[in-house]
Amino acid sequence: MQSSFEGRIIEWRGPAPYYYVPVPEPESADIHEIAAVATYGWGVIPVEARIGDVTFTTSLFPKDGGYLLPLKDAVRKPLGLDEGDEVEVEMTVRLDP
Repeated sequence: MQSSFEGRIIEWRGPAPYYYVPVPEPESADIHEIAAVATYGWGVIPVEARIGDVTFTTSLFPKDGGYLLPLKDAVRKPLGLDEGDEVEVEMTVRLDP
């Protein structure tokens, strides 16, 4: 399943700062429909994503009925991205983690 969306980077402060792009509700609803066959446990969904010219693999985290796309420093820093920045994401749910 492929999707494209725009979102604003958020920072989640915990033991260490983590950055995410919340997946919008329509795309989250589509992912939820295939979650049972895509998840490898704990509700996380493996994806390949692209922001700008950086392609990366990660897993969506379920949160409040939707999903969060984690952004590692290896993705954010080369693109100069930080909390509050708007990004365009192209994403494919991987059914074969």
